[in-house]
Amino acid sequence: MLNSKQLIEITGISRATLNNYVALGILPAPVVKAPGEDEGRATRLGYFSDAAVERIKQVQRLKREGMSMAQIARELSEPLPGEPQLMATSSSVTKAPEFSGKSYQDGPSSDASPISSDAGQGSPGKLQSSKLTQNLSFDGSIEDLPGPAYMVNNNFELIWWNNPAQNSFFNHNQDLPGDLGSRNLLKLLFSTEMASDMHRLQDLLRPHLAAGMKRLNQQALMKVYSALDGTQLSTLKEIYDEVEPVGKEPMIHYPAMLVDGDGELAPHDLYICFYREGIFFTYSPVVLEDNYLLEFLSKRNQVINELLKKRKPYLTDVTVMVADLQNSIKICSELPAEEYFELINNIWQESAPIFRKYYGTYGKHAGDGMVYYFFPQPDCDYKQNAIQCALELQKMMKGITQQWQARKGWFSDIFLNIGLNEGQEWFGSYHAGGHVEFTVLGETINYASRISDFARNGSVWATKNMLNQIPQANREKISFGITRTTHNNESVFVTDTYSSIGSLIDHNAQPNDKFKDIEMIPITEIRGIE
Repeated sequence: MLNSKQLIEITGISRATLNNYVALGILPAPVVKAPGEDEGRATRLGYFSDAAVERIKQVQRLKREGMSMAQIARELSEPLPGEPQLMATSSSVTKAPEFSGKSYQDGPSSDASPISSDAGQGSPGKLQSSKLTQNLSFDGSIEDLPGPAYMVNNNFELIWWNNPAQNSFFNHNQDLPGDLGSRNLLKLLFSTEMASDMHRLQDLLRPHLAAGMKRLNQQALMKVYSALDGTQLSTLKEIYDEVEPVGKEPMIHYPAMLVDGDGELAPHDLYICFYREGIFFTYSPVVLEDNYLLEFLSKRNQVINELLKKRKPYLTDVTVMVADLQNSIKICSELPAEEYFELINNIWQESAPIFRKYYGTYGKHAGDGMVYYFFPQPDCDYKQNAIQCALELQKMMKGITQQWQARKGWFSDIFLNIGLNEGQEWFGSYHAGGHVEFTVLGETINYASRISDFARNGSVWATKNMLNQIPQANREKISFGITRTTHNNESVFVTDTYSSIGSLIDHNAQPNDKFKDIEMIPITEIRGIE
């Protein structure tokens, strides 16, 4: 028999291509066992019969003749000489995965066509396997996915995993730690059982790096790498140079080989789904009929809502924005009910794309105001995101004011008063039926809310603590300061200064008791950013 390394050297194919041939049923699943003394340092290798060489040559010849991989899989569905004939039953499964890197343009679906394909078009070939399993029924729950599944945020930190991922894939005997720094996906991949075999480790890392390159530039990836040691960094660098990033498709597919429940390597489908909130990875055994899985993954809103519901609370740095509509009671009294709701919806609809642009996450807030959270991002400063978002909202409100003044003949402006604060807090969610609300616990949101109460006439105010955490070179691009009154009762905006809330309160216009518990917090007004 030939081990996988020998087969690759003799035929000139890649390891990914070899995995594809196994997954498509062109080659039988290898016999996995410990290698001989002269076969390298790998703890286990896959072994194929000598006839596998001729079978691969057949594939190469048929490809030159113009046949697609699907047609070749059907043509070569017979077992190799010396291999036992498998008798398919009603409980056996015939679905085979597509080739490496298949992507789905319009969202995954059970009949999606590949954008670029080494496998060509047509129905997949039958999978020949030494292990037949019964059909799997799937009720559409994330927790019931048949293989390891996990989700990372845009910093490649785990925010959810299912039991197979925790127990068999990552071999982790504890739940996710509260500290996000301990959830670095690349670090955890190096601790899996597969990391003991360099070839399997490389096969494992490639699709994860490809997914990472879709979201993270090289500088951002370097931040993710910082948790790794020198040997791990060297391995990643070698793989990074040969991995091509994926396109803009919302889902991609890779074949993979994972150890099954009996400790043997078995072909799996790896589906990677991209959401604004993060990246979702799920493995499915190829021997299962998984059109149900593609159908489930195609319901993108349902999937992400389920994932967010299952996400565990975690401690994170966050900037909180609270924006309140000034004089909302007065506006409500002046407008017919339907027009008041129209105005509020107008504000929400025009602000939504601005929040998306700056990675804002909607939070729970009562009344006609809004709360958004800005979390650390791999390629930008989340504190600056919040500031830029606030200034764009300010500009947006001027446009809305002009529209409604012209429509109603008003002379007053419509203002959103904005308060910004930064801190480290626990982030989680509340679930009411199918609705999910995200919330941050702690003083960070309380202070932002009170600062929003303090702000007037559509101004944007932020804490000194928040601005001090922005690098000086970037902070110098922000126009901020305090308006002071001279001896001649003239107002002068003094840049790059702060003041405590207590000393800024106009006791004739605002009740002091409302801000008594935060009167010592230094804040500043933000007026622009380069």
